[in-house]
Amino acid sequence: MQRRILIVVFPGFQLLDLAGPADVFATAGLLAPGGYRVEVVAVRAGAVPAGNGVEVTAGALGEVTGPIDTLMVAGGPSVPEHLGDGELIGGIAALARAAGRVASVCNGAFLLAEAGLLDHRRATTHWLAAGELQSRYACVEVDADPLYIEDGNVWTSAGVLSGVDLALALVARDHGHALARDVARGLVVYLHRPGGQSQFSTPMRAMTPRSEPLRELQAYIDANPAADLSVPGLALRAGMSERHFSRVFTQQTGLSPGRYVERSRADAARRLLEVTDHPLDTVARESGLGTAETLYRVFRRHWRISPGDHRRGFRSKEK
Repeated sequence: MQRRILIVVFPGFQLLDLAGPADVFATAGLLAPGGYRVEVVAVRAGAVPAGNGVEVTAGALGEVTGPIDTLMVAGGPSVPEHLGDGELIGGIAALARAAGRVASVCNGAFLLAEAGLLDHRRATTHWLAAGELQSRYACVEVDADPLYIEDGNVWTSAGVLSGVDLALALVARDHGHALARDVARGLVVYLHRPGGQSQFSTPMRAMTPRSEPLRELQAYIDANPAADLSVPGLALRAGMSERHFSRVFTQQTGLSPGRYVERSRADAARRLLEVTDHPLDTVARESGLGTAETLYRVFRRHWRISPGDHRRGFRSKEK
């Protein structure tokens, strides 16, 4: 049975908020019987310009009839301009009543909140807009950290490309994690990440170095967790004395080299736990943490959970 996906847009919407999820659903439709049918709707039928100038053709909100599997609302820089648009907000509220589930991408959460769809629910949005969402809508429980949150039949996601993670989660819910993985591989994106994963990877938590050699070194650390990432080894690679390297790296990233390396290796270990069945000692070795004991200590320090519990929790959420 084909599932009907309606994606709501408006002038100035973020094109990736539409294109990312739409391609996930379209790819799933090629791989699964029945699959999905994606429709784009707006207040008025016709061409709707995205914030980058690209136009898409949409149907009219008020002319939608029949059941809806998923109603998804895009975000974009122009969202604040549309919070007072009664036709848009009323149309979203009306369609939500006919939808099996409702979702938003990025600051599209503001439109759901304005329509009363996030009242007394836990929700997320782009981390830059989370404070405003909380202050504007006091009855919404805002959590700025997760990639996406499911509360009842309402799903919200973080910034822009987390809409892909949200769409993959919906595919996994509908057809199983194996299909979501196949879709992710086909689109060459991250394998389906759990919603509880932070919006912030290690590079995002750190500042971007001003120095190009340090930016290249930062990328090297994240791509090679099992390499020699000791201060002497990194200083040699950067062409600096150990003392000067430690001082400059800390100044430009906000983290000491050792702290940055540990966080990067912890992220690498987390990814391996989520997408492989490797035993813990193999995960520890391939992520540069060395031993299962070190892996356990690092996980407890960063996420207050054991590696085994993280893997079991990830797998159980994807079933």
